[in-house]
Amino acid sequence: LTAMADQQQQFYILLGNLMSPDNNVRKQAEETYDTILGQNKVTFLLQAIRDASAAEEVKQMGAVLLRRLLSSSFEEIYPGLTLEMQTVIKTELLTSIQQETSPNIRKKVCDIAAELTRNLIDDDGNNQWPEVLASFSPPQHPRVRYAACNAIGQMATDFAPTFQKKFHDKVISALLQTMEDQSNPRVQAHAAAALINFTEDCPKSLLIPYLDSLVQHLHVIMVAKLQELIQKGTKLVLEQVVTSIASVADTAEEKFVPYYDLFMPSLKHIVENGVQKELRLLRGKTIECISLIGLAVGKEKFMPDASAVMQLLLKTQTDFNDLEDDDPQISYMISAWARMCKILGKEFQQYLPVVMGPLMKTASIKPEVALLDTQDMENISEDDGWEFVNLGDQQSFGIKTAGLEEKATACQMLVCYAKELKEGFVEYTEQVVKLMARWRFLNCGSRVRVAAAESMPLLLECARVRGPEYLTQMWHFMCDALIKAIGTEPDSDVLSEIMHSFAKCIELMGDGCLNNEHFEELGGILKGKLEEHFKNQELRQTKRQDEDYDEEVEESLQDEDENDVYILTKVSDVLHSVFSSYKEKVLPWFEQLLQLIVQLICPTRPWADRQWGLCIFDDVVEHCSPASFKYAEYFLRPMLQSLCDTSSEVRQAAAYGVGVMAQYGGETYRPFCTEAIPLLVRVIQAADSRAKENVNATENCISAVGKVMRFRPECVNVNEILPHWLSWLPLNEDKEEAVHTFDFLCDLIESNNPIVLGLDNANLPKIFLIIADGVANESIKSEDACSKRLANVVRQVQVSAGLWTQCVSTLNETQQKAIKDLLNTA
Repeated sequence: LTAMADQQQQFYILLGNLMSPDNNVRKQAEETYDTILGQNKVTFLLQAIRDASAAEEVKQMGAVLLRRLLSSSFEEIYPGLTLEMQTVIKTELLTSIQQETSPNIRKKVCDIAAELTRNLIDDDGNNQWPEVLASFSPPQHPRVRYAACNAIGQMATDFAPTFQKKFHDKVISALLQTMEDQSNPRVQAHAAAALINFTEDCPKSLLIPYLDSLVQHLHVIMVAKLQELIQKGTKLVLEQVVTSIASVADTAEEKFVPYYDLFMPSLKHIVENGVQKELRLLRGKTIECISLIGLAVGKEKFMPDASAVMQLLLKTQTDFNDLEDDDPQISYMISAWARMCKILGKEFQQYLPVVMGPLMKTASIKPEVALLDTQDMENISEDDGWEFVNLGDQQSFGIKTAGLEEKATACQMLVCYAKELKEGFVEYTEQVVKLMARWRFLNCGSRVRVAAAESMPLLLECARVRGPEYLTQMWHFMCDALIKAIGTEPDSDVLSEIMHSFAKCIELMGDGCLNNEHFEELGGILKGKLEEHFKNQELRQTKRQDEDYDEEVEESLQDEDENDVYILTKVSDVLHSVFSSYKEKVLPWFEQLLQLIVQLICPTRPWADRQWGLCIFDDVVEHCSPASFKYAEYFLRPMLQSLCDTSSEVRQAAAYGVGVMAQYGGETYRPFCTEAIPLLVRVIQAADSRAKENVNATENCISAVGKVMRFRPECVNVNEILPHWLSWLPLNEDKEEAVHTFDFLCDLIESNNPIVLGLDNANLPKIFLIIADGVANESIKSEDACSKRLANVVRQVQVSAGLWTQCVSTLNETQQKAIKDLLNTA
């Protein structure tokens, strides 16, 4: 025992040294700490936390290290502990939460308990520490229940939606019961916070059975807490409850309609009367709650209150200039306006003059920035409110995140207005474009850069009403900014958004939107992206040969790979938009990329490379035919071989290619269409061709066979293939290809094709079935031209009573309704 006590004392000295301002002492202590075995480490740390006589900073350091140990080395340490030791840890933590007098240490112990609970949920979502759920029961000390709420809230976020599916019955009732504990407001507030986390990620279908009970409890608590606010001025629980209501409404959507009148009067009352400074956060959260409920229940239910709510918001807005910069209401207001815009649609336009001033002011915040080398970085942690972007060469770019959240939210709201109001937003497009185009640079957070990119095509749509000249001016302003951003953006998530938006803009602007300098710069950038793609793949292969290679390394390599492939899809997007706008005129420019694209479709490359390489050649054939044939030597053989590839994504890209060859390729592609047919048929007739993972590829093959029969009938024995093709319809997954097949089907029926109609129209019931399924699965939409043609087919049958009865009698209820819908809408 004495030896143990001595070791513990030594350990306290070690913990003290870990906090030493002297670098050498600290380094020495870290090295010693690293040599202590896992089990001993846990024992010493627990003892440090539980020792009433230990200094507070020693206990605090012990708690921080134990949490770190459980979060970073759980798998190495915990399973190796004896069962007895595992039980000791759980018991000691729960006891410590009950008995610890220092709020700071207690919070840290709660965090450790939450971390342990999180790690004790297995892959199937089973909780290995059921005592934590039992920690809610009223006989437990409030601090234990407080910790349990913390843990539940954390797990609801980290393990969604598995956690919700497994524990909804236990957790919802436990949290509601805990929220009713009027004598412990802190516990109530934490239970409400955990309920928010739980409902935010809870599938709607799971929540609905509890909706009545949830709403009634929340209403009782809200009324009680509103009284408390009036009498005693306490507001903590009310703030959380208001957000809980918002979260429940957000998940329940239209199912919240019956409860709307229960809450709206009280919520409006809070916004109207809660004007004191200390109620700013409550008021902000209530504004958020009202707008979320409005969005959930929809325009019809919300309309009678909409103008009163708008007046309340306008009043707050008028006082907006008097609000202090750190007023929490600002960000809630900005989001609420955007939700109101979604609810009211075009009717919202009248409020823009009031809303846009503060929104632009918030969106224009200039955050504090710094260029740091690696040394400086060590002295600033991300916890101090900085976000970092690594620039390579030992340098990082830092952005102070204070105010950045609001700025990012404001930018997303501008995107929302442009999207919802379209031409109604035209007056503001110029100032917004000027603002957004500045943000291709790094001196703002990633969310701001994403919003800036997203806004560009939407703003062009808004600007269209002012005519082509205004539109072109605006586009020139954007275009330089976007191309520069594609070349310099270091964050791959942001980069993919910028490339996606750039592609959308080119599609919107069409032929002539890029000048020679643009093309030159873009060509260089895309070439660089493709070369980088190959280089990164080689680097990953090298890392797989490394001696440190293990499962964890493989996981991070696969993440990198997914990121790379995602950028490749965006390169394909950009090329697609250029081909579809410029057609064969762009081929000389494309030749600088040709060899790199050919490299993508080599049989030895990963399937995703081959898929996207083929997609790019599909675009060349579709948009540049017949001039595309001069590149046929590079892609035709690989494309035909890929029709039977083991990867369904590769098969799909190849089949689409055959379809566009038939439709647009011209004479020169004829022999290849003939050669492709038996390969396509083999894929369609394979036993598992309709399995979930294969169905899209198979439907592209069916569509390709249809296109060959329709556009190149001389390449195939149409009479022999047609009955088979008919038996493969309708296409339910690939909506775009479905339209092609229905168009062809209409051609065949309208020309009274005897094979399709059958002897004495015997195939009509089968055709009705195909049409009904197409409508039911939304493969035929009322705006498609073929829907009118199909409706006419149905009307012609209607004339003959006997035939009509025969066709309709084979349909089930859903299919009959679909036929009726088609007749009513087309």
